[in-house]
Amino acid sequence: MLGLKLPTDPRWVNIAEKNIDEILIDHAHCEQKAASTAISLIVSFPEYTDLVQEMIALVKEEMSHFKLVLDKLVAKGVTLGRDRKDLYVVELLKFFPKGGSRTDQLVHRLLYAALIEARSCERFRLLSENLEDKELAKFYRDLMVSEANHYTLFLQFARNYGDLKQVNEKWDALLEYEANIMKNLGTKESIHG
Repeated sequence: MLGLKLPTDPRWVNIAEKNIDEILIDHAHCEQKAASTAISLIVSFPEYTDLVQEMIALVKEEMSHFKLVLDKLVAKGVTLGRDRKDLYVVELLKFFPKGGSRTDQLVHRLLYAALIEARSCERFRLLSENLEDKELAKFYRDLMVSEANHYTLFLQFARNYGDLKQVNEKWDALLEYEANIMKNLGTKESIHG
């Protein structure tokens, strides 16, 4: 369903489980960034009313997810701490060239967002199926569904706003590029790394 070309190395789950506090910290920052991305799309493309309305709802949802993750951290006595660079996203953002038309810029941002949500969904599925902590496993199962919805939302907007054939070609190429990125990741205690 997600279209990812390279699944996460199953050993990542072992790393995640042994470092679950770090995973939760990174996850909290990911939720903040997802909300920030939605706000950025509203600010940058206010003329797309349907996108703006969906992004408002998404900001609320992502911030509620942030609160849920933060509550888990607080309950464990863990401090959120400062954000760290997400090497996955840094590498992903190198795919599309800077510039182009406003429509191209919008489509590229939507495709990036769709892919990040798809990879998050895949990672949440792995956590939900493999964590020994059943409460945390259910937590990730519930969030996985939201990530899948966000992935399809962003991808559908990209297909609606851009030329469908070109968007699909860009999406396929981005998926291939992301698979190459993933070959060097999966060894860190982070949601994407």
